[in-house]
Parts: sequence; structure tokens; C-alpha cells
Amino acid sequence: MKQLPVSVIVVSRGRPRSLRRTLMGISQQVYPQFEIIVVTDSEGIDAVQFLDFGHQLKLVEFDEPNISAARNHGVAVAAGEVVAFIDDDAVPETGWLWHLVAPFARTDVAAAGGFVRGRNGIAFQWKARSVDGAAQHCDISLGNDKPVEMTPSKGRAVKTEGTNMAFRRDVLAEMGGFDPAFRYYLDETDLNLRLADQGAITAIVPLAEVHHGYFESVRRSARRAPRDLHDVGASMAVFLRKHCSQEARAKVWTEYQRGQRRRLVDFMVRGEIMPGDVARLMRSMRVGHSDGMERPISVLPRIARSSEGFRAFERTSGGAVVIAGRHWRRRKILEEAQSAAISGKVPSVFVFSRTGLFHKVIYHSEGYWEQVGGLFGRSDRNGRLFRLMGFRNRLKSEKQRVARQRMLMDEGGNV
Repeated sequence: MKQLPVSVIVVSRGRPRSLRRTLMGISQQVYPQFEIIVVTDSEGIDAVQFLDFGHQLKLVEFDEPNISAARNHGVAVAAGEVVAFIDDDAVPETGWLWHLVAPFARTDVAAAGGFVRGRNGIAFQWKARSVDGAAQHCDISLGNDKPVEMTPSKGRAVKTEGTNMAFRRDVLAEMGGFDPAFRYYLDETDLNLRLADQGAITAIVPLAEVHHGYFESVRRSARRAPRDLHDVGASMAVFLRKHCSQEARAKVWTEYQRGQRRRLVDFMVRGEIMPGDVARLMRSMRVGHSDGMERPISVLPRIARSSEGFRAFERTSGGAVVIAGRHWRRRKILEEAQSAAISGKVPSVFVFSRTGLFHKVIYHSEGYWEQVGGLFGRSDRNGRLFRLMGFRNRLKSEKQRVARQRMLMDEGGNV
């Protein structure tokens, strides 16, 4: 299969440490032809200069709080046939690009999206979903983990998640990219519906996995509690104006406000916001909605291609390596993993205690994956709560669970 050149675009603002971690994960991709484009503020520019591979990045300085405009700046300098997007609070599995880009071998595929795991590295935030003009999502059941190419049904679009999606560059550029009226929230959903209007095919790729952390930002706390809902309200107003029938908009907006208030009350009950914050945040959303009603909606101009050519990322990789042991040896195991990562390998660390503790997975900014948990505990959240297993069998089981996403197989496809 021909490997299409890919431009990976990361937008970042105010999170330099998180950005460096994301870029480390991207740098370890096994895909043979990709470039990395970073659209970020001056703080982010300074931070990535200290990475060993910082000189290989295409850097675009941009310091406006508008993710759509920032992504369009990235598309403008992208020289790949496919452009892939990931957020600065996420890390891709090593085989992310390999799986995500594969459906584009079909020339009629315009977009692709993968699955997203949450903060514990095990449970999924999002799998396959569709969305309609009221921004209502519906899960799509897939029979297995093979890519599925989908043509949208009337009034619905195949949803791609902003932190794990790819598009054929020429298609995206011809559409004008992302609508800058969506400064934050619903930006990719708007694009999904515009693609659906064209009857474009979107592939859902389960094995193209990204781990998404929901890191702290000006809009939310480290525990996901919102700090401001102005842009959420504004984007919802723009979205409904573009995609929802006029007679249905008022009802949809009313129901949306009710849902947001329930969410805020849940945060308050958990002690993550104060009672007065509920009213304040709801006011900010309503003010944002008024702002969104005034934002211009216009035809987006085509994004021209930069004269700068493809800057292929080059990294000497020693391949994947598995390091495992008991919990009492964790410190030594992590030292071994760091050493392996420095030498160019991509270590997967498995540390088991003789307990029934649930498992979790984390990617360390030094360049290695770590899974910890009880030898008898649950990793798959739908699996058995407690399983009697020996160390060797448990290690084999966990390696198989992530092998294809992390490319732990040998040339014969064995783990």
C-alpha cells in the first residue's frame, strides 16, 4: 500500500509542558512519511525549541484564542496529502497514524476519525458517533475493530473528534477549512456537517487511538470543571444558525441550557465549583449566545498552499520494547524505560502488584508508556472484576490488548 505523506497539526496555547509531551508522542510514530506542524503562542515556541527534534518542526506563531483560525494556519503550511489533528493535551498510540491514514488509500475517502481514551488510559471517552444539526450525538455500533467507511444519512454526519481526526488536504482546503466563527467548541462538528452536505465519505478507525487528558486551561480546571462558558454559548448559537431549522432553534437552545445547568449542578455537588458559580457560568453562556447571534456567517475562502515543501520528520527508532516486573521493582523498571527511550526505543512498561486494583495507563513525557494495576484487577472496564492469573499470563494478555495500537507485533504479526 502506498504511504501518503501526512501533515500532523497541533494547536497549543498556554500549555507548553503539555505540548512537549504531545510532541514526544507524535515523534515516536511508526508511520514513514509525516511532518509536524505546531501552531502556538510565543511560550509554546520557546518550549519546543529545547526538544531534541525541535529543529525539524514547522512552527507557526499564533496567539489568538481561536482554534479554528489556528488550525487553518496549520493547513496553510501543510504539504502532506492528508492532514491529521491532535490536541495538546493528548498523546497518540505509536501506531496512530498508521491506522488513521490507511483508509485514504481509497480515493473517495475524505475524512477519518479514531477512538479516544480518557484520563485513566483505559476507558473510552468517545468511539464511533454520528451528529445532527441540533448538535445531538448518537453512538454508532461497530461489529469489530476494522475501519468502516460511512456515507452520512440525511440530516446527520459521521462525527470525528477534534483530538483525533484526519482529512484529505485538498478537500479541506477547498472548503475553506474550519469556520473561524467557532473560536472554541463545535468547530470540527460544523466541518463534519459541511462534509455530509457534500455526501463525503468518512472512515471510522477504531485502532487509531489517542489518549486525551483534559488538561487545565483558561476554560476549565484540571478536574474538567468549567471556568467560563461564553465561547460555548457563542459556538452553539453559530452552529444552530448554520445547521438547525429556524423553527427548531429556540427549543434546542432551551434544552441545551437545561443540560448545561444539570452538568454544573453535578460539579457543584462534587465540590468542584461553588454554588454561586452555577448562575455565573450560565450567565456567561447566555451572553456568549448573544455574541454568537451577531457573528458573521460567510462563505469561507479556499486555503492556498504554502510554497514551503514537505518537511519529513526523521527519527532514528530502535523499535518497540516491553519492560515488565513487580510493583516493588517499579523504580528500577522506570529507570530502565527512560534509558531505553533515550536510545530511541519506544518502551511499554507493565508493572503489576499482587492485588485486585484496577489498571491505568499513562504516557510519560520522557517517551515511554506505563501500565500499572493489580495482577488480578480489571483493565478492560467491561471485563471481570477479579481474575486469578499468573504474572506471565497477565503480561501476555495486556500486551495483546494494546499490541496493534502500539505496534508491538513482529513481522509475522505476533505479539
